[in-house]
Amino acid sequence: MRMSTRIAGVLSGLTLVLGGAALAAPAAHADVSACINQVERELQGGEAPQSVRSACSAGYTGEQAQCVSGLTKSGVTNGTAVSACKASAE
Repeated sequence: MRMSTRIAGVLSGLTLVLGGAALAAPAAHADVSACINQVERELQGGEAPQSVRSACSAGYTGEQAQCVSGLTKSGVTNGTAVSACKASAE
């Protein structure tokens, strides 16, 4: 097999693998990020703590009550917690 054919095959396979990962990953991350961003705007203290990230992840998986509860325990107002958890589920 010629070297140029082998390189072209490897590059094509790599493109397919990376392209598939890029299509699948952003959708999940964007929803959790929307939740975290809403909370960070309210807290105005920089990066959200791990408890907020965990709560937003629960909202993404459909556990809205757990999401709201986790966010309010982290110091987020109920109104912001409810809207942030809705954003994570969208």
